[in-house]
Amino acid sequence: MVRAAVLPAIGAPLEITGIELPEPGPGEVRVRLAAAGVCHSDLSLSNGTMRLPVPAVLGHEGAGTVVAVGEGVTRVAAGDGVVLNWAPSCGTCHHCSIGEVWLCADALSGAGRVHAVAEDGTELHPGLNVAAFAEETVVPERCVLPVPDGVPLTDAALLGCAVLTGWGAVHHSARVREGESVVVFGVGGVGLATLQAARIAGAGPVIAVDVSPEKEELARRAGATEYVVASDTTAREIRKLTGGHGADVAVECVGRAATIRTAWDSTRRGGRTTVVGIGGKDQQVTFNALEIFHWGRTLSGCVYGNSNPAEDLPVLAGHIRSGRLDLGTLVTERIALDGIPAAFDNMIAGKGGRALVVF
Repeated sequence: MVRAAVLPAIGAPLEITGIELPEPGPGEVRVRLAAAGVCHSDLSLSNGTMRLPVPAVLGHEGAGTVVAVGEGVTRVAAGDGVVLNWAPSCGTCHHCSIGEVWLCADALSGAGRVHAVAEDGTELHPGLNVAAFAEETVVPERCVLPVPDGVPLTDAALLGCAVLTGWGAVHHSARVREGESVVVFGVGGVGLATLQAARIAGAGPVIAVDVSPEKEELARRAGATEYVVASDTTAREIRKLTGGHGADVAVECVGRAATIRTAWDSTRRGGRTTVVGIGGKDQQVTFNALEIFHWGRTLSGCVYGNSNPAEDLPVLAGHIRSGRLDLGTLVTERIALDGIPAAFDNMIAGKGGRALVVF
């Protein structure tokens, strides 16, 4: 038995309880977690914005040590440090065949399997494939990647979602060029990673926008050169900070219709808006046909940073080792497993950056 954070039903409070994990079967790996980040996607699962089978063990951003492997596993061995990959590519579907592994049709198929059994005998699913909110987890081999050399195991958890997403939004989706102006909406874990990625890309100015004035120091440590408290005049303020034109690139990390619309309005004619935040079906964004023609802007979605984790992790590790990428600045709270419900409340209230569960 191991302790885990279980979502019993959509909209229900998380339960910190014991679960029974099976031994790893063929092609499976058992991992003892070192740390797991509390991401807004976990909240989206709990409130039904994202629909996956429940009851489930939540958590998808994590890292730990392999304690056992099943028959046929060759990628890792017991004792290896690994980053969990919640959206592994199958390598054979249409999107994988054309190099868009972040859109793999089979990426979340594992969320429907039976992952563990609760103390009362209830069968549990693995949330976003990897069930990282637990002392240990059992995952398919393709859901683990070796921790790059020089990256502390606890910090490596952040690579599993926030950092890959923020890095990819800047470098793969928006394709930010040196000297371009970038505005980032939402200074949570992903937003802080996005600000660092924009700084590494040589962007300037780098503008952070959030509803909370208290997050300015966090944003500036991550690389923001300007900070704007969100209001009805946000787009106008951003134009003033960018020579009257608007930003070259906006990255939306919130997932709300009003914020997406403001991000679009904040970019220059011909600018680019990348939407990272996950919004609900009720969040309808509207544009008129004339403005689409006149402004010539690009609006695009961004899944998992449009990243290929196997290729991007070594690149990120190089920036970490050089000191250009500081994972510690993303974390505003280190908590135990019991602290996850309170971390959810903080996300809803817009407080802090990334909360990190340390086992």
